[in-house]
Amino acid sequence: MRDRTSELRLAQVLVETANTLDDDFDPELYLGRVAGHCVELLDASAAGVIFDGFGAPAVATGGHPHALALDLLGVQHGGGPCVESLGTGLPVPPVRLTAAEPAQRWPEFTALARRHGIGVTYAVPLRQRETLLGALNVFVPETSRCPHAEDELRLAQAIADAAAVGLHNHRAYTRYRTLATQLQGALTSRVRIEQAKGMLAERWHTGVDDAFDALRRYARRERLVMDLVAIDVIKGSLDDAALRGGWSEPS
Repeated sequence: MRDRTSELRLAQVLVETANTLDDDFDPELYLGRVAGHCVELLDASAAGVIFDGFGAPAVATGGHPHALALDLLGVQHGGGPCVESLGTGLPVPPVRLTAAEPAQRWPEFTALARRHGIGVTYAVPLRQRETLLGALNVFVPETSRCPHAEDELRLAQAIADAAAVGLHNHRAYTRYRTLATQLQGALTSRVRIEQAKGMLAERWHTGVDDAFDALRRYARRERLVMDLVAIDVIKGSLDDAALRGGWSEPS
């Protein structure tokens, strides 16, 4: 049974893990902190996450030294709990590495983990509904009795679920920010074009449609974006004769 202090610390970790709406968000640093929280809360030697880093597999680790988690994740190209969870989208329950079964199941990983004094390992997926974002692997030292292994697995899954929500929220936030920036840019461009054609219509004593046609013809002829032509008109740096391109003012 966890004491009150542990419960409060877990609550703090879950809140922190779900808060990812920052412009300078770095998924590797973020998941490294998540892995570090797992080391703290689960009495582990190390923990690490394999995740989708913008289309390519990426790794984040926690614990000291970080090289331990990197080694234990890196050797899993031949099989291991994290890669297995990532492949199936399901948890890998706690496995005692002193038993014969894991040596047959993951020979390279098990041999390296034993050399580093790891006695128990388990992994859980980072999943947001149907989307699998990665997998979290926890490495527990031989000295740990791990009396409540299933409870530790559920706790790791709770942290992984919070991390998946955090990653999903940040990706949605980034998409909305990008869309808002694009819409703002389009609106600003439209305002400049309207301003430019109004200035030309007034200067040439013609209609705004004729002024707009002149802007459009010039942009096409010079292979320029209309907004750039409008900016030059507003600045007064574009020659009227070049802009008209043979079009004469109606009498």
